[in-house]
Amino acid sequence: METNGRNERLERLYARRTFGIKPGLDEIRALLRELGDPQESFRVLHVAGTDGKGSVSTMLASVLRAAGLRAGLYTSPHLVRLSERFRIDGAEISDDAFFTLLDEVEAAAARLVARGLPEPTFFETTTALCALWFAREGVKLAVAEVGMGGRLDATNAFLPAVCVVTRIGMDHMQYLGDTIEAIASEKAGIAKPGVPIVLGAMPDEARAAILARAREIGAPAVLAEEACAVRRVSGDLLSQKLSVSTPDRDLGAVKMRLAASYQVENVATAVAAVETLGRVLGIEWPAKAIASGLAAAELPARFQLLSEDPATILDGGHNPCAAEALVGALRAAKAAHGVRLVCGMCADKDPAVFLRVLAPVVGKAWCVPITNPRGLPPEKLAAFARGAGLREARACASLAEGLAAARADAKEAGRPVLVCGSLFLAGDVLASACG
Repeated sequence: METNGRNERLERLYARRTFGIKPGLDEIRALLRELGDPQESFRVLHVAGTDGKGSVSTMLASVLRAAGLRAGLYTSPHLVRLSERFRIDGAEISDDAFFTLLDEVEAAAARLVARGLPEPTFFETTTALCALWFAREGVKLAVAEVGMGGRLDATNAFLPAVCVVTRIGMDHMQYLGDTIEAIASEKAGIAKPGVPIVLGAMPDEARAAILARAREIGAPAVLAEEACAVRRVSGDLLSQKLSVSTPDRDLGAVKMRLAASYQVENVATAVAAVETLGRVLGIEWPAKAIASGLAAAELPARFQLLSEDPATILDGGHNPCAAEALVGALRAAKAAHGVRLVCGMCADKDPAVFLRVLAPVVGKAWCVPITNPRGLPPEKLAAFARGAGLREARACASLAEGLAAARADAKEAGRPVLVCGSLFLAGDVLASACG
């Protein structure tokens, strides 16, 4: 996307990040109204949560495609290409379409600014662009992943058919609150009167907060654990086989390309959501469509096996809840002893707790920089690692240096390599592999 003389317009879009994060819906609604309210032409499965929302969103879009629907998908952040955020039927937006729509959105934003409204942020701009694209392409049903929070997220201007909240954990506390209940209340802000809301696995206090909000506004609540049973039959670093059923039918064995054991709860949430959508639309999805859609779902940087000699796993996990899930996935894949860790994190995360959770399965660690202004210097990250109990934690000047050292050591010792700590780090790894 950064070719064909379009860099200047992309740079202008990325510069909108300097306007910061402005929680609130007034500005995105004004921008959409200036564009003719394109979001009114389609409905969304609206997915919020701390961990798992990207996986659940991807599974939902894949199931809808398998069922024969033309489905949109809007996710964030991207790993390598901005176009990853915008998909219809699994295909990314083309450069031509992106820049044509970007020009329209920028022109609308300029008119609003001329009338005294604030400049739209990066995320407000991309959200409006996505709505315009879906409307122009005739999409009637899409999956929209919340950027952050829910109540004041720009995607909350979309019109939901079903709302979904995945696992809640401690992340983005500076914006969402410093307790599980406060964060859950912000996520529950996507709920709408009369619109079913599906709750994935999560701490009791988070579930209680969301259920209270659902009761308050009259949103029917569906607990994924009651609506779908998922059991891991077998698995390794490449794939896993799951047994999936609902109270009404058995969907059979599903072989998932998403190999992490933590996907079990995400599968339950996705199936509960798509079955709920079926009831809203008056459709009974063929069991084969659900099973084949789940089987086809792919998402980079979610326990992704990059290579086998040594086994090198890439995961975007960056908070304590994700670290717990990673440890569980490594143990389920029988790869949880003496792991060689390559880690890079943002300074606004909680490296001490994240690394403390990982420490029992890690033998050695290499701390690397990430290409983000909020990146934590490797020396500081290594100090956090040693404080978490990883005595052999080294600071590296580059990702390439750390990854090469970890892989060489892992190959000699016969251990796996785990690369994690940030989606920005995951993007750096994938970009270097592509290059």
